[in-house]
Amino acid sequence: MGADEPDVSGPLAQLRGVLIAGETLEAWVIQRRIYALQHRRVLIAATSGRLIVLTRRLLGGFDVTSIRWQDLEEVTLRVGMIAAELAVRAGKATDLASLGAAGAQRVEFQGLRKEQAQAVYRICQGQDQAWREKRRVRELEELRARSGGIQVTSIPGAGSPGTEGDAVRRLQEAKQLLDARLITDAEYETIKAKIVSS
Repeated sequence: MGADEPDVSGPLAQLRGVLIAGETLEAWVIQRRIYALQHRRVLIAATSGRLIVLTRRLLGGFDVTSIRWQDLEEVTLRVGMIAAELAVRAGKATDLASLGAAGAQRVEFQGLRKEQAQAVYRICQGQDQAWREKRRVRELEELRARSGGIQVTSIPGAGSPGTEGDAVRRLQEAKQLLDARLITDAEYETIKAKIVSS
């Protein structure tokens, strides 16, 4: 801690008070006092489940804003000579827990301690990449289900009508997945082999 940061135990205690069961605090950053002349300082924390922004009120108490990791769309970090600036853009992802909402919000935090801001940024980036991969896998599974997840069984040699057309359609959908880079070449070959052999 620097000379301008005599004690952050109060804000950290308030932050720990809003963590839910099983949630762990991974990194945090507090705004430098000199950058908060017109408002109370802001504490930003990256936890195992979300990004928390704790804003202390002028007359006591605090406000808490949370951004779920799955809603994170972009995070940028600018590091200067004295302080860092963290900018976060978040939307509302549609998932089983929420219906989602249109639009995105962007918030910027200036005057942050560089090392602490970099630690929060690294966690934001890691979570962003993890959720992008989860969404990619989910989309891939949905597309695979549409392109061939439901297998229609037929008697061998019966030559039921529409079987060839269905196989061609499923091959075309698999090719579209490959062209959209949602599957790898190896995955495409596996899907193609299953379609051809069925």
